[in-house]
Amino acid sequence: MCLAIPGQVIELVDEANQIAKVDVVGVRRNINVSLLTTDGDRARPGDWVLIHVGFALSKVDEEEAHATLDLLQRMGADYEQELEELKASVIE
Repeated sequence: MCLAIPGQVIELVDEANQIAKVDVVGVRRNINVSLLTTDGDRARPGDWVLIHVGFALSKVDEEEAHATLDLLQRMGADYEQELEELKASVIE
């Protein structure tokens, strides 16, 4: 099962390549945020985004992010597998 997991943008680590560091329940990883620039708005520190396979797919508000995390945590094994895959991912 493939899930999009909410994470909060901590910092933009490479603006030219549109790479941001995000925090997903304590796991911090670099992700590509270039898909968010289609509407002219870029990801900024503090933004909540939905992440899948190293890309931010869309922005969400904080309330939606927390509600989604709560739902995912209740899913159990599929959510845990997605977190393990996130921990193993590396985007430099």
